[in-house]
Amino acid sequence: MDDKILKIKNWLGTGSINIFGLPMSGKDTQGLKLAEALGAKFLSSGLIIRAKEKELNQDYSEHGALIPTNVFYEWVLPYFERRDLFNFPLVLSSIGRWYGEETAVMTAAAGAGHDIKAVILLDVTEQDVEKRFEAAKTLNDRGDRKDDSDIKTFRTRLTEFKTKTVPVLNHYDELGLLIKIDGAKSREEVFTELVEKLSEVASRSLA
Repeated sequence: MDDKILKIKNWLGTGSINIFGLPMSGKDTQGLKLAEALGAKFLSSGLIIRAKEKELNQDYSEHGALIPTNVFYEWVLPYFERRDLFNFPLVLSSIGRWYGEETAVMTAAAGAGHDIKAVILLDVTEQDVEKRFEAAKTLNDRGDRKDDSDIKTFRTRLTEFKTKTVPVLNHYDELGLLIKIDGAKSREEVFTELVEKLSEVASRSLA
């Protein structure tokens, strides 16, 4: 595992890996673990947006819909220019979830020296993530999130993913950047597969 992590580091440089998946697919969990392993900085669009909504007393995402693209550009894209991130690789959690935003994300990332080198899809069924949602509500381990308030809001998020984010992933796939991971496995198995597939990409690029 250590050799594969080192290979990924050498290939990634100060570039970015963007992780996508349905709500409750484990994007932040796997993203944080990968960032720690790579010595990277972690940026989550969800965390950024919820913090800005709280700061500005806004509620764009309260009912499960994605924030408008112009707001996404204003709130999230400037993070790529932060000086404290300049010399680090980045692991991103769903940065640019609405079709068309991925072009601006790639441009902003490249302009700051964080070219997007790979895009991960944690592939999980809607049935599985609904089960995870119900389990999380029982455990109360997601905090007081308005976009997780009830199953109707959660299902709106699933619909947003299918209609707005799947085309983003299709675009990344056409660019040869998309890597699919079986997100239904245990957290440890998902991370192992994630490292394995990124290592394979790194090997081909460094050959």
